[in-house]
Amino acid sequence: MNIYEEGRVILIDKPYRWTSFDVVKKIRNLTRAKKVGHAGTLDPLATGLLIVCTGKFTKQISLIQDAEKEYTGTIYMGAVTASYDREMEEEQTFDISNITDALIHQTVLKFTGKIMQSPPLHSAVKVNGKRAYEMARRGEQHVLEAKQVTVSEFEITGIALPLIHFRIVCSKGTYIRSIANDFGKSLNNGAYLFDLCRTRIGDYFLKDAKTMDLFKVEEPEGN
Repeated sequence: MNIYEEGRVILIDKPYRWTSFDVVKKIRNLTRAKKVGHAGTLDPLATGLLIVCTGKFTKQISLIQDAEKEYTGTIYMGAVTASYDREMEEEQTFDISNITDALIHQTVLKFTGKIMQSPPLHSAVKVNGKRAYEMARRGEQHVLEAKQVTVSEFEITGIALPLIHFRIVCSKGTYIRSIANDFGKSLNNGAYLFDLCRTRIGDYFLKDAKTMDLFKVEEPEGN
């Protein structure tokens, strides 16, 4: 019997520029499992832990997605992009000479605990059945409702302006791109997400994940 058809939870270190669906498609082709899904989408420019479930374990996807998540990354200060990350070109720049380390650490407090945030216009959120990013690329005007998320930890791990390095622990549905964009606004400036890596989902850790190059299909015992 195909062990992946029976069910497995696979931890993958998603490559840069791969979509989450690219990983699922590759795993499906390698394992020949009919049921394959992922728990928690990562943007193409993000790397890190992507959990892929096959067979009967696809039933656990919603439970895994609900778990707390941890990320490390970098915010770029002094500019904004329409996508809130490096996927799109900078469209406005700002003077960052008045931004101090103390101001940065004070601003972090505004983004800790229960906060309200709106998803990026260039996101997969659906508006009247349409993906927000598809509408944004066509120039259609739309508003995405703000929702409450929880940021339990937000730590600045390094400052070398225009770059701010961070570690964040947050609830399901938190857009780190929105945090980066809103962080800039809180400083009367501009900012976007420069890079992002997911390091944990619940009790699953990036250190235990395999890269796509190193992922090998397991054979049933006795073969």
